[in-house]
Amino acid sequence: MDAYKRFFADKSVLVTGGAGAIGSNLTRAIAELGARTVMVLDDFSASYEWNIPSLPNVLFVRGSVTDETALKRVFSHRPEVVFHLAAFFANQNSVDYPERDLHVNGLGTLRVYQYATMSKVEKLVYASSGCSIYGSAAPLPLSEDFVSMHLTTPYQITKMLGELYANFFWHHYKLPVVKARFFNSYGPGEVPGQYRNVIPNFIYRALKGLPLPFTGSGDETRDFTYVTDIVDALLRAAYFDGAVGREMNIASGKETRILDMAERVNELCGNSAGIVRAEHRVWDTKKRLLASIERARETLGYEPGMDFDEGLHLTVQWFRDHWDAIDRDAEFPPGMSAAARGVVVRPDLSPSEVATTVA
Repeated sequence: MDAYKRFFADKSVLVTGGAGAIGSNLTRAIAELGARTVMVLDDFSASYEWNIPSLPNVLFVRGSVTDETALKRVFSHRPEVVFHLAAFFANQNSVDYPERDLHVNGLGTLRVYQYATMSKVEKLVYASSGCSIYGSAAPLPLSEDFVSMHLTTPYQITKMLGELYANFFWHHYKLPVVKARFFNSYGPGEVPGQYRNVIPNFIYRALKGLPLPFTGSGDETRDFTYVTDIVDALLRAAYFDGAVGREMNIASGKETRILDMAERVNELCGNSAGIVRAEHRVWDTKKRLLASIERARETLGYEPGMDFDEGLHLTVQWFRDHWDAIDRDAEFPPGMSAAARGVVVRPDLSPSEVATTVA
């Protein structure tokens, strides 16, 4: 077993947001690596209890990172490693509810840093967002040294705020923090909903025989990253001391057209409903996303291993295997989100006329 995996044997680990898509996969991986205890702190605001791994060394505390009583409970176990994944997710959600976004992603993150500092943790890994903090004018491939002040949603602002607080706690208190910038995660564990990512929402619609909504030119791209590759990077980030105080892009390092992804989802799901045009979202200004992963390669030995087509296949299979729970818990209330308005069925559109909805 690799050294970074052996590192977690008999460790006490805290995963905030551990019932979410990435968090549940990370929790399972750490528990199976022999951790003494993996504590999950989650309030189920964007996750579900059935997603938490049922393993003897996994302990669950229901609560928010803004709740000091909950934080005192989990930090009383003296975690040696903390993965801070809990967040008010994501762009459209933050546009609709900016104060809650600031409360969770700002104050909640600050409190996690404070408790981690008091507890003298060995390592804290902060889940940032490369899709958010680079803005729309950054040159491709996106590298960690580029900084933009032209952000277009509260979520983007508060994800950057979390990084700025991380810098403060590292420089002032020597909190050993690593900033992991995720790109377009997908894979088993993410239940679809009006504020979720594009791939689970497309798979959900396709399995129901519904057309997939688009809002751009059809040539938009994203750097889709499979969840197990992200988990591997997080494990490495907690182990390698060279990552402390630094930002790391966690991505596939490859561009995929949204239109190609949608067509493949329809094919895998046997969906003949095609695609439809949807209203453009004002905050969605990024035409292309492609991350440089050279720093993560050099510092962490990170190398994404999942082929995109295989990752889509595995994700569709997870949907089929858990369909009853997913269909029950998928949240698409009518009339609440601007992202759900203005969908017009246009079966006559050719691929070159289609636009894309992107997360």
